Amino acid sequence: MSNVIKEFSRFAHQYNQHNEIQAQVAKTLVSKLPNKEHFKSILDLGCGSGAVVKNLQEEAYVYDTFTAFDSSKAMLEIHPSSEKITKVCGDFNHRNFLETLPFEEYNLLLSASALQWSTDLDQIFSLLSKVSTTAYFAIFTSGTFRTLHSLAGVSSPIYKTEILKNTIEKYYKDVEFELHSYTLSFDSVREMFRYIKKSGVSAGEKKLGFKETKRLMESYPLDYLEFEVLFVEAKM
Repeated sequence: MSNVIKEFSRFAHQYNQHNEIQAQVAKTLVSKLPNKEHFKSILDLGCGSGAVVKNLQEEAYVYDTFTAFDSSKAMLEIHPSSEKITKVCGDFNHRNFLETLPFEEYNLLLSASALQWSTDLDQIFSLLSKVSTTAYFAIFTSGTFRTLHSLAGVSSPIYKTEILKNTIEKYYKDVEFELHSYTLSFDSVREMFRYIKKSGVSAGEKKLGFKETKRLMESYPLDYLEFEVLFVEAKM
């Protein structure tokens, strides 16, 4: 099991208490869809606890089938269930992950706050471009935790915006990008670090030692964390 999967599974039961930014991202992603269109089949890649499907339901979107795909069984357990929803546990970093899906093609592909953990961007977008001709992605970029990483002297574990754009444009003919910035304020730096640990946004990162973490907490100059998300509308 990868470090990313372990991290999300470990705090799955607390995830909805610590995912304020991810919830905003999912809401924004759904707001970009065609107005109240009826979708025959939807694939939500990296569905987590179900923020995307909840927003679809709140906005009265209609779909016949919804495939909720996630690497964490614990997340899928708390994801909404219905006769229309099929839950699939798997790792999208595996080349054959498409074989685990109930359909070969989907009318709509959605992915919010997941694809930044892809280990091979070319592989994942090559596969995704074949599973649906219409896709909406929201991907955290290396601008997330920019100040924190700079002070710690570490590189972001996720991709730069330009790398994401260049890769996506290889596999989709019609692409639109929007870069959004978010901040999340905290009453204390300790509370901030607790959020980082339990929210999942640090999944897979190299962990700092106790002394390094303490020094970072003492020197961090902001009362908020920075997030940067690339929203993508991609069509073939």
